[in-house]
Amino acid sequence: MLQYNIWFFVIVLALFLSWKLDLISTLLNLKALSPEIPESFKGIIDQEAFENSQEYTQAKSVYGIVEGIFSLVVLFVFWWLGGFGWLDEIVRGFGRGPVVTGLIFIGLLLVGQQLLSTPFELYNTFVLEEQFGFNRTSLATWFVDHLKGAILGLVIGAPLLALLLWLFQSVPVAWLWAWVAVTAFSLLLTYIAPTWIMPLFNKFEPLPEGELKAEIHAMSEKCDFPLKEVSVMDGSKRSAKSNAFFTGIGDNKRIALFDTLIENHTTDELVGVLAHEIGHFKKKHIVKSLLIGIVTTGVMFFLLGVMLNNRGLFDAFGVKETSVYVSLVLFGLLLSPLNEILSVSGNWLSRKHEFEADAYAAEVTGKPEAMVSALKKLSTDNLSNLTPHPFYVWLNYTHPPVVERVEALKRREEVGSRK
Repeated sequence: MLQYNIWFFVIVLALFLSWKLDLISTLLNLKALSPEIPESFKGIIDQEAFENSQEYTQAKSVYGIVEGIFSLVVLFVFWWLGGFGWLDEIVRGFGRGPVVTGLIFIGLLLVGQQLLSTPFELYNTFVLEEQFGFNRTSLATWFVDHLKGAILGLVIGAPLLALLLWLFQSVPVAWLWAWVAVTAFSLLLTYIAPTWIMPLFNKFEPLPEGELKAEIHAMSEKCDFPLKEVSVMDGSKRSAKSNAFFTGIGDNKRIALFDTLIENHTTDELVGVLAHEIGHFKKKHIVKSLLIGIVTTGVMFFLLGVMLNNRGLFDAFGVKETSVYVSLVLFGLLLSPLNEILSVSGNWLSRKHEFEADAYAAEVTGKPEAMVSALKKLSTDNLSNLTPHPFYVWLNYTHPPVVERVEALKRREEVGSRK
């Protein structure tokens, strides 16, 4: 039987306020939708396409609100019906050791969560994204992707989780060793992902010989960027949306361009996008983000060590016997609202880095207009919201609104033309 102690009310209040904050920001974002096309996009996007982007924002927002309410209600019902204590008693009845019991407990929770989220994922992909012309994936591909993800979770995630459970069960100052283990694992995963993991989901082929490849390599040499490979990813297999991303560390740095990006952009625009990604490397954004992530992970594990087997927390969730694995799950729930607060500062830093990478691309290419053109095409093709509410941006955006990025680049272009 769960107890209505201080931990119970703290967690309920934190989860409710976190959800309420997301809801308010979404409603403000919907209210900010404007019938007027932003000045910098006039002549780039027609009225019909602009209205389509606003309808897409509305549809995604309603979807997010419904999913958020459903997830919160399911969590509260499971909690208040004593679900955590009930499941713990079942897995303890299997008579396994604490590590195996913990893997089963957490695994069953994850399976349940996946089953509940599957209808929403199917709707998002095959109804919502289909409605706006983005979905290109098949049901078979969707299923295989999820199957591969589950297998990777078992092959990679389960051993790491088992190690963490063992450390907190058996080793003094376990939080420190857990921090070291997770950091080393994350760095290894970042290194091998481009070669061993990402190709399991998408096909990556070297960029064909030609003007684009020559210009890209010329740009990387100009920037003294140790580019190992530029790949074309078959993003069109799943979506009509376009993107590019930087991946890998050490001598395994790669830049991947979606095939849809190459189809819809000029060579100058693509070189500008590449220069933007190189800008993240040259400005040490990757290293800074990595270090912040490592420090944050260390703090989280320290707090977990402090909260381990907290009797009041177990009572609030109706769990009779303390254990490392239940502590891990309950700490995750307790931490989720705090993570949302921390993500705000992380998002602010990410937006700052995007402005800096844009400025670097404009400077090194000498063609800020190419970056402007690329951003306008990307936002138009992806039906980006051109009039987001500032509070929603502050809370959720890892990239600045595209209108702000375009205006910043235009200011640089004007300054450059006066010199």
